[in-house]
Amino acid sequence: MRVLIVEDDPGQRSALVEFLKKRGHTLVEAGSVTEAQQEWGPLDVALVDQRLPDGSGLQVLKFLRSKDPDLPVILMTAYASVETAVEAMKAGAYDYLVKPVDLARLLMLLRRAAERREMQEEIRTLRHELQKTQETAVPEIQAESPAMKEVLSMVHRVAPTDATVLITGESGTGKEVIARLIHQLSGRSGQFVAVSLAALPETLIESELFGYEKGAFTGATTSKPGHFERAHQGTLFLDEIGELPPSVQVKLLRVLQEKEVVRLGGESPRPVDVRIIAATHRDLKALVQEGKFREDLYYRLNVVHLHLPPLRERKEDILPLALYFVRKFSKELHKPVQGLATETRYLLLQYPWPGNIRELENVIERAVVLTRHTHILPEDLPREIVQPQVSEDEPPSIPTLEDLERQHIQHVLLLTQGNLSEAARILGIHRNTLRLKIRKYGIPLP
Repeated sequence: MRVLIVEDDPGQRSALVEFLKKRGHTLVEAGSVTEAQQEWGPLDVALVDQRLPDGSGLQVLKFLRSKDPDLPVILMTAYASVETAVEAMKAGAYDYLVKPVDLARLLMLLRRAAERREMQEEIRTLRHELQKTQETAVPEIQAESPAMKEVLSMVHRVAPTDATVLITGESGTGKEVIARLIHQLSGRSGQFVAVSLAALPETLIESELFGYEKGAFTGATTSKPGHFERAHQGTLFLDEIGELPPSVQVKLLRVLQEKEVVRLGGESPRPVDVRIIAATHRDLKALVQEGKFREDLYYRLNVVHLHLPPLRERKEDILPLALYFVRKFSKELHKPVQGLATETRYLLLQYPWPGNIRELENVIERAVVLTRHTHILPEDLPREIVQPQVSEDEPPSIPTLEDLERQHIQHVLLLTQGNLSEAARILGIHRNTLRLKIRKYGIPLP
């Protein structure tokens, strides 16, 4: 990493420089606001002292962020306070360190900043590629959780190839959104054609997929191309592939092998250049073992497997997604809704979201419609979120005080996006006490 250190004390600056150089980083140095405002070229992160001879670290922070809005800037201060932290975060600081600098924490922050920088660059690349296409834009993809970051990384790697992709996950996890993103990043000239196999009557699946000739059956007064032909040189998304009847599975396998289709009632094969993306919420391997899904077709489809975790397993994405939907629907509905109240954020994080992202989207749209405030309040949410029902058959277990404390700390850290100073303020404890509890409970920082 290329690191800028802005520190007026030559001894402290030299110690930090040597420490980071030994760990393979490239260092550039400044001892004042004036020196820091030079043209340094591309930087990966900046460490800035809060007090400098000719000004403050906040001046440097604002200058660096004006040049590179995504640059992670870490403030260093010997005068730590809640006010300092809040002011720094409002100005756009990534985090701050108390002097004398905890070197282990410094390395942790640098690692996290590098990961964030890398993900921002990857997302920027993905969005740039999206803008170059003429397809309908897909929703912004929120990926703060490690699982979804890995999915996006896989999408970026597989999209330029013609490999068949199998996307699995519960209903509402965004399988079609990921499929559209793969197509838009693929560079294929044809269109994206989505087919829900669960929505088609079994008697129509074959004719819809492969097309039919005039007179092929009663009512076929004209010839009609199927979805494979429509998706020529593009992508065919087969949603709920587990619902495909055995008789059609054989024909689909042949199309994938031969890369040609024969319309129903026709004789001449028609060549098709189609990239297949299949999706299902069912366990295809179990269907294979039960004899309900062809094993050879399963392996033909499962070249690259992407699994989308349910929303309850990626809590880091709940609030970013909710805020995205707030922006989306406030714009569409022409309502001045700006965000989520703190209590609302807590309730959204507590709820298990059985309907996943689709349910979250519906809840936020309803809330934007109903709210009379600039921020969505608990009263704007459905009753089942505000007052979750407990099953009478399974009485709830009573958590220990440690369980409650651990859960509460996790929720506050999510609310503050890992800002330890703000989290400590909300919890009413010292920042160092919070650090000890995080280590005690093994709580990962978001």
